[in-house]
Amino acid sequence: MDTSEVEELLSPTKEFLLTYFLPEKCYNYFFVNLNFLHVPCWKIVLSKTVGVWIILGTVMAQLPQLWKVLRARSASGISWWSVLLQVYAITGPVVYCITNNFPLEAWSERLFMFMQGLAMGFLIQHYSGNTLKGIVFLLVYGGVMLLLTSPLVPEHVIPAMQASSMLAVVASRVIQAGTNYYHGNTGQLSALSVFLVFTGSLALIFTSLQETGDWSSVSTVTHVVAACLSCLLLTQIHSCVSIGSYMGIGLLNLFNFVINKTFEYIVVQQGRSTNRMPFESL
Repeated sequence: MDTSEVEELLSPTKEFLLTYFLPEKCYNYFFVNLNFLHVPCWKIVLSKTVGVWIILGTVMAQLPQLWKVLRARSASGISWWSVLLQVYAITGPVVYCITNNFPLEAWSERLFMFMQGLAMGFLIQHYSGNTLKGIVFLLVYGGVMLLLTSPLVPEHVIPAMQASSMLAVVASRVIQAGTNYYHGNTGQLSALSVFLVFTGSLALIFTSLQETGDWSSVSTVTHVVAACLSCLLLTQIHSCVSIGSYMGIGLLNLFNFVINKTFEYIVVQQGRSTNRMPFESL
């Protein structure tokens, strides 16, 4: 196989890498010159990888949660106010992109997140027996979106919503953690969704540090707090699963103990009745 055939085989891989992970200069360093110790290129690769993970994580994060709720036909344990704050947090960026006529491919992942949040809000109401309330929620929020994208809204409103979006995310996770503590369990809260959100927060911390280089910046601190709260939610889920497992094992052992003792009692009673003399029944 000559060089041209090898290049033809590697062409799709090269295009994929150049599109998402590294510039052509770094590709040449790594795969042409075989210089895998070029630190600046590794920084670029890491930064682009984190960027891709942020997009995938944000887009995919709510899908396991939606699937779990739909499969269980229950949204127990998931806070309505927490979901509402999540929807609010993504509303500002979506409205900003719409009002500035950004191309859809530039903000499609945010739109997808927004739709997932609305779907979760509806499902919470639907499985709580308030389907009409869920429909009203969708209609009202649709009206709010029309209002926010209209010229009637002052220009400073959308930037203010964007500025408060991370605070809304933090408040959302605080409320969900409080709900878990109050009920003593995490209900239908998806561990996979929370894990994806947690790793997304870690990626945002990395990008924030790359941009500001300052741990004390508001953006970095907010992402750190959000990551800590996501870690708290993961801990709560793990604790509830562990407690449930221990309770299940304990109940199983208790059941086996009762069955064994009952069986022993029956055997003993049968032995006594067999060994009893005929006149003892008189």
